[in-house]
Amino acid sequence: MIWFSRLFARSEPSLSPASPRDAGSLAALHAASFSRGWSETEFEQLLTDRSVIADRATSGRRNIGFIISRRAADEAEILSVAVARAWQGRGLARRLLDLHLRRLAGVRLRAVFLEVDEDNQPARRLYARAGFREVGSRPGYYSGGKSALVLRRDLV
Repeated sequence: MIWFSRLFARSEPSLSPASPRDAGSLAALHAASFSRGWSETEFEQLLTDRSVIADRATSGRRNIGFIISRRAADEAEILSVAVARAWQGRGLARRLLDLHLRRLAGVRLRAVFLEVDEDNQPARRLYARAGFREVGSRPGYYSGGKSALVLRRDLV
């Protein structure tokens, strides 16, 4: 009976840097998470860009989450965060964000920015708990005329 429960038990996801070979699975995850998903080619281009830092969460051999940012000078912008629906609500986005912020601080970046849909309460709670604060807004940023909030977190 124990072997049967182990067969179907989910192991704790592991976190690691993403690479260009993850482009296809990250594109599929992004498409499942957002109304306008990025293509595999777009992910390949991002993941080969030296100014891009990306982390992924895996369960077994399957990518189940990611976070990706681009740095410029001593700042970074988080471009996207996604977690597979089956893994949402388990703290995985928080683990990815924590790891990513440590990596950004480790390369001596001073601040990180992002835009978030003003109506996305789970994401807003995640970022608030991680120390982000609202520094502006972009009216009509998203389709349907929805605004984006611009958030910032200092790393030093």
